[in-house]
Amino acid sequence: MEEWVGKVWHRWITRAAGGHHPQAAVELKALARPLAIYFRALGGDPGLRVAAATNDVLGHRRHWLARLAGSDERGALARRDDATLRLPPTIDAFAEPALNRDLYYWLAALAASHDALPEQVPSDHAHFVRRQQQATCHALQRWPGLHTRYHRLVEAYLPCRPPLASLPPAEAAREAAIRQALQQPGSIDSLPPVPTGKPPAQPVLLWLHADLLEKSPTAPPGSRATTPGDGGNSQDAGDDAHRGERITPPAEKNGLLMFFRAESLLSVAEFLRINRSVDDDPDPHAADAARNLEQLALATPDAGERIATRVRFDLDLPSAAADDLPLGEGIPLPEWDYRKGTLVADHVRLQELVAREAPAGKLPVELRRTAKRLHQQFAALQPQRRWLKGQPDGCELDLDAILRATTDRACGYHGGEQLFQSLERRQRDLACLVLADLSLSTDAFVSSEARVIDVIRDALLLFGEALRGTGDRFAMCGFSSVKRQVRFHRLKDFGERFGDIARGRIQAIKPGFYTRMGAAIRRSSQLLGDETAGRKVLIILSDGKPNDLDQYDSRYGIEDTRAAIQEARHQGIVPFCLTIDRTGNSYLPHLFGVSGYSIIRNPVELPARLPLCYAQLTR
Repeated sequence: MEEWVGKVWHRWITRAAGGHHPQAAVELKALARPLAIYFRALGGDPGLRVAAATNDVLGHRRHWLARLAGSDERGALARRDDATLRLPPTIDAFAEPALNRDLYYWLAALAASHDALPEQVPSDHAHFVRRQQQATCHALQRWPGLHTRYHRLVEAYLPCRPPLASLPPAEAAREAAIRQALQQPGSIDSLPPVPTGKPPAQPVLLWLHADLLEKSPTAPPGSRATTPGDGGNSQDAGDDAHRGERITPPAEKNGLLMFFRAESLLSVAEFLRINRSVDDDPDPHAADAARNLEQLALATPDAGERIATRVRFDLDLPSAAADDLPLGEGIPLPEWDYRKGTLVADHVRLQELVAREAPAGKLPVELRRTAKRLHQQFAALQPQRRWLKGQPDGCELDLDAILRATTDRACGYHGGEQLFQSLERRQRDLACLVLADLSLSTDAFVSSEARVIDVIRDALLLFGEALRGTGDRFAMCGFSSVKRQVRFHRLKDFGERFGDIARGRIQAIKPGFYTRMGAAIRRSSQLLGDETAGRKVLIILSDGKPNDLDQYDSRYGIEDTRAAIQEARHQGIVPFCLTIDRTGNSYLPHLFGVSGYSIIRNPVELPARLPLCYAQLTR
């Protein structure tokens, strides 16, 4: 009963406080993909991804009813960084869903306008206000069709802001300047200052906000606020994001009376056989608790101090003693640094590996039927023998040419003596290399019986069986990485016949480590460059975006992979990506172009789709 009354009270007081319209709410999940396309179509940075913004404490002055309801204390503000365009996960500021949807598209257009402005570092709030007005004017001038949408949003949004009559004079002047900046962009150079100790102005939903929030006065000395990272496992659009803070824990002071934990004393209840929760039991409400946190804090312990719990970010790495093959110096390869705009020479070391003591393998029984069917389909690609008539030499006489030559002589005409025919078999002038991602993420299960690595293994086996009788030159390789050390597995070379040895190497592959894709693509391009074929195709099998333990686990890895793909295209190589990552539409168009990749929704279909993809690329 108490819980039911609490829910009813919360709904009533929140509705009375106003400012939100849940019945007209629009979620970012539903608009993430069209917003990304819209943002890039307007000239926005194609390397940015669209994700949910963090829910931060705003600190502005609120109405007493809002304070009583606890609403509007925290909010998600639109912002962008080097890797992500972060938009509110839900917008319910207006009573009409169309206006909430228009606000999403306006924020995307404003972010694209920010990319077109000269790069500047925001240093204060005055610069921030000027920057927002410049971006607004640029958007309205470049895309006149946004005028109606913008003015409709401003007209609906101004009544939602605090009334001027309810604010102190200094804050009212600041609010009046914000209203003028919204109605007449470019007319305000800076906002009037607010006396020390007064709350900041209410954030503007129609602007992109920079990280100008002051540090909390309750934060301990040495704390530093940080924005959410953009790692390979970071949140997609609509998921919960958190703002992080690195703090220095205070020194522990022991009391004078008690040097032990009183709760460690055993009581009679401990000896009763009763099912009770323990510290190791998972908390069913952990997700809700994390969602309600203002920010996640990471503490650095003092030197020599031991802590009970340690967070490891590389849990999937084996120890050095368990490493099956310690890497050597390897082949030096460059890497693209998009922040500096330069190709850093010899930044990565690539170690080429060949499976040691891999037993000869046979085609698994469950794949033989599919392999036979693919072999029959690919028989059409095999070059057929044909007779070439009218040749100066050959294995047999061309009777038609002899008859024509005899008739010409009888008429007094003497032509060329091309009286032979030859049986020739012409080869297709192409070479293909299949590059498979062997990172530890491929150890995940796609069904109750198969893992991603098993699907990739079957795909390579069927691909080899399909091309074995075509005569096309092809190679197979796999890769994984640990920071700047890349493992490159040579499963089958171009000059090697696909037989039991190659099958054994494929069946011996194991998942491990990470996905530094740029170096693997560059090495594959070098191997294809050594081939003399007129057409060269590079097919990449992947289950996710490029990532590694260092800075590669961000936009850095995306841009380096894109640079490696562009280098391959400049060499005349046709790259194509087959992925089972269902979120690949957020980054694959930036890497391979709109027609340079294919997403396989059902990973089990990869073995059959790979040979057919090759047939389409080489027809």
